[in-house]
Amino acid sequence: MKRLGVGGWVILALATVYFIGPLVLTVIFSLWEGRGHYGISAYITLLQRPNIVKSLLVSVELSLATCAALLVLLLPAMVFMNLYAPRLRPVFEFIAALPFVVPAIALVAGLSALFTGPEWLIGTPFYLVIPYFFLALPYAYRGIDVGIRAIDLATLTEAGQSLGAGMGQIIRLVVLPSLRSALVGSTLLTLAVVMGEFTFANVLLFHTFAVLINEVGQNAPTEAAALSTLSFLITWLAMAGVLLAGRRGGVQLSGAR
Repeated sequence: MKRLGVGGWVILALATVYFIGPLVLTVIFSLWEGRGHYGISAYITLLQRPNIVKSLLVSVELSLATCAALLVLLLPAMVFMNLYAPRLRPVFEFIAALPFVVPAIALVAGLSALFTGPEWLIGTPFYLVIPYFFLALPYAYRGIDVGIRAIDLATLTEAGQSLGAGMGQIIRLVVLPSLRSALVGSTLLTLAVVMGEFTFANVLLFHTFAVLINEVGQNAPTEAAALSTLSFLITWLAMAGVLLAGRRGGVQLSGAR
């Protein structure tokens, strides 16, 4: 194993301060009670808010629904593209990159103008799954694409078909196990994106966890810092759960099985 030189350690230290520093300062500020005193009063007050659990559950449900939508819609489309229509790859790449260049507020305006039904959907928070799908699309697409490129999809498909398996069986029994590490990575990114998304929910008047953080921050900054800390912990606990589930399925993050 190659040892890090002085420059490498300096870069590592700077990166650690850059990523960990803001979190540490947020935690310290969340404990500040004024006049040089520190305590957990902000957390106690925060947990007494009646809508915190409801907002958190809404964001968690939206995260899971978005992950499921990406798995059900995106994965078969990418498998079909790689097997039968490789010439469509530039089109897929272009569509996947659009959320990076189109502002979120423009996506909200377009969605509101074009998608006006059904009423049972647009009146519920699950209406946000539609914009969240496109928001998380670049991350999920890239993760799945890397996984597909790492396996010999054509050979695996031909082997399954030679044994009499249909395409659905091949995806379920062959492709999905081979792409577990890629799917775990895509799920982690989707969870992080949806849990922290604010613009769509705020404009469409849905009360998610990110909207609650903004509301609390307008008149209670220490409580907002405490809520941000809790959000960070919840997101990382969810990610740890996905990672553990992936490892129990025989997956290593390096992709080796």
